[in-house]
Amino acid sequence: MGSLHRIAVLCGLTAVLATSMAQAEEWKVAKNEQGIKVSLSEVPGSDYKAYQGVALMKTTVAKLRALQEDVAGACAWIHECKSQKLLEHEGDQSWTYSQFNTPWPVTPRDSVLKITTLEGTDGSLTRNLEGVPTYLPEEKGFVRVTEVKGFWKFVPKGDQVEVTYQVHTNPGGSVPAMVANKFVVDAPFNTLKALKERAEK
Repeated sequence: MGSLHRIAVLCGLTAVLATSMAQAEEWKVAKNEQGIKVSLSEVPGSDYKAYQGVALMKTTVAKLRALQEDVAGACAWIHECKSQKLLEHEGDQSWTYSQFNTPWPVTPRDSVLKITTLEGTDGSLTRNLEGVPTYLPEEKGFVRVTEVKGFWKFVPKGDQVEVTYQVHTNPGGSVPAMVANKFVVDAPFNTLKALKERAEK
């Protein structure tokens, strides 16, 4: 009985380790141009890949923060953003509502995000992004993005800032694989490219 118990425990540990390995992030570079590197990762239990964009920008953390905290203005540099507004701000947390353009025949998407800002002792800044789809009633003509999990991170590197933009999303409704696969590369690349242009002015 003792040996059977030990085998059961070992099997349990093996299963736990296997699950941990499956959830480990394995990033594969999908695009590396103009100083912007975009990598993708499979996410267990999801049809949609997570994306990560990294770029060095000749700017300051303060300027990047100001560009992000101008919620309506930020729509100009966020990929396929149609409109965006601040819903609520309290301490280090804010809630935003965004509408996005989508290619035909995909219905336009909207999302509600809770953003938590954390300041690091090294001068870095992290803005954690979490989808809160039920925060607002659904809008007619839009499909609400059901899940968003990710972050922005700004780390000072001399006279530059390393910017990381990482997100996994479930766009809700039906999205053709070809459209979804294009989005996960274009969204971080175009967003970082447009942000860089503004931040370095």
